[in-house]
Amino acid sequence: MKKLLITLSFLSGIVAFAQKAPKKDSVKTENIKEVVMTKKVFQKKSDRLIFDVANSPIAKGTNSFDLLKDTPMVSSTDDKTLKILGKNSATIFINGKKSNMDAEAIIAMLKSTPSEDISKIEVITVPSSEFQVESNDGIINIIMKKKMNDGVNGTLKMENNQGYYNNPSSGISVNFRKGKLGGSGNLNFGSWTQRQYYQLGNGDNTFAQTSEGTITDPNLNLGGYLNLDYEISAKQNLGFSYNNRFNWSLDSVSELYNEGKNLTENTINRTTTNNVEDSRTKNHSFNLNYEWKTDDLGSKLVLNSAYLTYQRNQENVNVTTNVDSQIISRKFQQKIPQIINNYGFMADYIQKLKKETTLSFGGSFNKTKTDNDVTLESIIPPTGIDAEQSNHFVYNENITGFYVTLEKSFGEKFSGKIGSRLEMTKSNGEVLGKEQDFDRNYNSFLPYLSANYIINKDNNLSYAFSSRVRRPSFWQLNPSRMYLTENNYVQNNPFMKASTYYNQELNYMLKNSYFVVLNHSYITDVTEQIPLQRKIDGVTELRYIRTNYGDKQEFGLTVGMQKMFFKGIWNANYTATLNHNIFNGIVDTDPITGDVFPAFVLDKKTTFGSLQFNNDIRLSSKKDWYLGVNYFYLTSQEIEFGKLGSLQSLDLSLKKIWNDWTFLVEASDILGQNKVDIDSRQDNGYYNIVKQNQYNTQVNFTITYNFGNQKLQKIRKSQNANDEIRKRTGG
Repeated sequence: MKKLLITLSFLSGIVAFAQKAPKKDSVKTENIKEVVMTKKVFQKKSDRLIFDVANSPIAKGTNSFDLLKDTPMVSSTDDKTLKILGKNSATIFINGKKSNMDAEAIIAMLKSTPSEDISKIEVITVPSSEFQVESNDGIINIIMKKKMNDGVNGTLKMENNQGYYNNPSSGISVNFRKGKLGGSGNLNFGSWTQRQYYQLGNGDNTFAQTSEGTITDPNLNLGGYLNLDYEISAKQNLGFSYNNRFNWSLDSVSELYNEGKNLTENTINRTTTNNVEDSRTKNHSFNLNYEWKTDDLGSKLVLNSAYLTYQRNQENVNVTTNVDSQIISRKFQQKIPQIINNYGFMADYIQKLKKETTLSFGGSFNKTKTDNDVTLESIIPPTGIDAEQSNHFVYNENITGFYVTLEKSFGEKFSGKIGSRLEMTKSNGEVLGKEQDFDRNYNSFLPYLSANYIINKDNNLSYAFSSRVRRPSFWQLNPSRMYLTENNYVQNNPFMKASTYYNQELNYMLKNSYFVVLNHSYITDVTEQIPLQRKIDGVTELRYIRTNYGDKQEFGLTVGMQKMFFKGIWNANYTATLNHNIFNGIVDTDPITGDVFPAFVLDKKTTFGSLQFNNDIRLSSKKDWYLGVNYFYLTSQEIEFGKLGSLQSLDLSLKKIWNDWTFLVEASDILGQNKVDIDSRQDNGYYNIVKQNQYNTQVNFTITYNFGNQKLQKIRKSQNANDEIRKRTGG
């Protein structure tokens, strides 16, 4: 049910400034060299933008997540995800290595890490070939400060969120170093109950169906990680990391009132649908890393192996009752368990050559198996196990990848980088006992090119082109249905193909404070959730089908400013974006059942814009009181599903720093305008309406205490061979 609700919100990867985020594919990473900074706060270097945190007055007494929200080109409006240029999902790296944590754990870690520990933040809008990232995702690389002393330090954080419900959480992070051994660990716990209100409508000029009601989803979360790093010698390091996360969502309840109106016969059928869901999720990840510096120029060999296991047990009971007679018309129990196991291996070598030249190459291998044993038992009518909707689906996927890049500087003004990735994917899906299976094998050649020209000390121009693949999440491939009402449900699709992205960007920087970005993405075999409707015995059936529909183009123009006024008292981070998207495709068949529907045609264009204003104001000369004023506005736009109404949010914060304590009060969505309203209408007369209120008006109070030796050296961060796979688990 939660997967269904998240999808229906259409805030995950679709809406520019409103929500989620986030998804993890196969392998890779590579070291990013640390750039020696001058006293400029914001700089453009080669293929990335660099925010010099140490020289910024806003970086005192806050946490890493809040600091990232004030980084140029980075934004967050739900306090849970980070976006680049308002639309591209952000992949977090630490000291050039991808973080070995799932999305929620990464955010928890960032919120518990003091901003004083950060030296620089690098924003890479178009990653090069050595980075394995999805679609048009960008990278945020956090460079930690280097400190030399042994000892122990840590951060204790206590947080209380008051929205529709009260949601407390707490966490502790500890770092230690003794001689050649260093380590860090984190333990966090919290409860979060999400409240949502839905208004749904669909039909045509002869029949109208509406559903309205609430969803209450309680969650308990427990997570943590342990990282160890041992310095074998001056040039060799061995690292180990373990990460886990547990989620319990018990008695998640949706209660909807439904009306089906026959407009030709003027009759009404009234029902209620009650769905109660219990789910338990756990994942564990282990990683072993070896690094050998082969010379004094920066050349190095990195070897990595990893294991990931993910398990989710979900069970729900769905009951539809006639309002007038109080007779149960349908009742069923559905079990949707999923087990994912992944083994990942990778090797990277970076060779520093003469004349400012770097050659990088490497390879990776990922083996993933998913096991999905779906059972649907019809209780009323008493037909027992539904053989059509019960299936045991096993999916195997092997991804082998190779890359090579060559980077060179031609004097002080011009530098360039060229490279490519080759990814070979072999996959097989089988429904056990039904003789239903398929093989999907394909190779992806993914080129990359970038160039950077420093016109003079105040002007910089750069261009980048990259090709990427986006594979479906594993839970989306599981051939199961998730019901909202008796005739309204989401259907997954194991036959979805990977989408291919061709991204290019032109970036101009003025005086390290102002920037203009032009970007374009062409996407083939786009994957989306498409609503298909048809009439059966006078009732409209609505299926949200996950499938490939055609191609899409995205054009963007972003103008931004990162500037301090009044000697650092006021820090302003402003961004304005104009976008134009073109959709081209058609869907008329359920790929699982072969049922034919009236065609859902995607032949439209849309132009929309957004504004993001972040202001940090120092209120005292002692630098212990700060005021934050943030605002975003997104105009209405067409998305695949339909027309999305405008969104906006005004957020305020007040921060007090007292010795090692930081007190922060935040009020989000003060105007109460961050709500979803989608209206889809087809030429064949069918329409579909989704309105959702997630009660985003909230007040958050956080207390952070830093303890121990604050001059402790951070351990070496290591990449993980299955980081991208984690995105696709949905965990």
